[in-house]
Amino acid sequence: MSILDTVNEGKVLYQIGAYDLPSANQVIERINQDLLPHQKTFCDDIEHRKLALVSGFGSGKTVGLIAKATILAAMNVGHVSALFEPTHAMLVDILVRTCNELFDQWQIPFSYRASPQPSFCLQFAEGTHTILLRTMLTYQRLRGQNLCAIGFDEADTVPKRDAEQAMNMALARLRSGNIQQFYATTTPEGHGWAFDTFKKNAKTDTRLIQAKTSDNKYLPEGFIQSLIENYPEQLIKAYLNGEFVNLTMGAVYRFDRNVHVSNQLLNYKNEILRVGIDFNIQNTNCVIGVRDGNKLVIIDEITKMHDTDALAKEILRRYPNQKILIYPDASGSNRSTNSSQTDIAILEGYGFTNMSPRSNPPIRDRVSAVNSLLKNGKGEVRLAISPCCRTLIECFELQAYDEKTGEPDKQNGYDHILDSLGYLIWREFNPLYFRSGKGTGIRLY
Repeated sequence: MSILDTVNEGKVLYQIGAYDLPSANQVIERINQDLLPHQKTFCDDIEHRKLALVSGFGSGKTVGLIAKATILAAMNVGHVSALFEPTHAMLVDILVRTCNELFDQWQIPFSYRASPQPSFCLQFAEGTHTILLRTMLTYQRLRGQNLCAIGFDEADTVPKRDAEQAMNMALARLRSGNIQQFYATTTPEGHGWAFDTFKKNAKTDTRLIQAKTSDNKYLPEGFIQSLIENYPEQLIKAYLNGEFVNLTMGAVYRFDRNVHVSNQLLNYKNEILRVGIDFNIQNTNCVIGVRDGNKLVIIDEITKMHDTDALAKEILRRYPNQKILIYPDASGSNRSTNSSQTDIAILEGYGFTNMSPRSNPPIRDRVSAVNSLLKNGKGEVRLAISPCCRTLIECFELQAYDEKTGEPDKQNGYDHILDSLGYLIWREFNPLYFRSGKGTGIRLY
């Protein structure tokens, strides 16, 4: 369709009379003719309230997003939906331009309003549908809107907390039309918003569809090979295969789920329990282990307890008849998460024996101590973990170094349970303590 630009009070009008008004079903049929398999799977799903297409560069995400938006528009004639980009530049340079091309290709009459806020109005035989165009960081402007569908493009490039808040606002706006759905397309950017929403914390109303760059048969020759030659392995997994992988400096721990997680642990009900603890207000965590010779076996974990009292009560509820040694964050002798007593004093009040040193070791020394149990220089593995410790296992796999500080990252929350394990291992297996003072735990220099 040739474009006749007419500027009138902020409107940019595109020629509507060039095509006969198509029915909603005709539009859906036209769109479905050219979709790739993963795009069609994405567009066909109208059952899940939250839906995502996560895939590599050049896999057709933006086309999939606009196809999905247009199909939902055809199913919700007379109502309003919205599409979001991370930035205004992406909205204008990518979304608007691609919408113009695709609406022409699908022979859908439309008008585009550029200001005060951009939007498309699609024309069907049954009526019209308006698609609002917005940026994710201005999601608050959706307040008061009644929408039938909302789509996010490249949401993983937005800070995780901002994306979460934008999604929550979007879900609260889905209250009109025949089909209500929140959907997103993005390239995976590590273990960010898309990973948390559509994989880690996926609910029954949530679906994740993943695709590879190679699934797009229309890519120019040499495109994929060029990426392979210029990207490191981790970026290949993310940006070509659409996988959720660690994209920071590197994994902190030498953990291997196939090596360190064991389904064949002995019965340790009569053993002394050794509990590593990390204090945080409303997020106190611990790991519970036993010594088996020169090895440590983690049999349980307790996560996200409100305070130290709550943690102590839960430990005693699970293990009322065993002797308990605690290896907490040494700073717990100076502060409290819930009262005038220090955290360590609270734990001792429940009958636990405190084994913490006067101060914590340097972070790098604690990390090295954990890695030495995962696998030492002789190739010995001295740490086993029960599969019930899901948080610990996940955090082992996801904890990365912060590029700016060179220390383990503390922004994503993977460090808390690992810190608790580190305090236990440092105190129980550090050579500076090991067998010193005939087992009394007195440090010898």
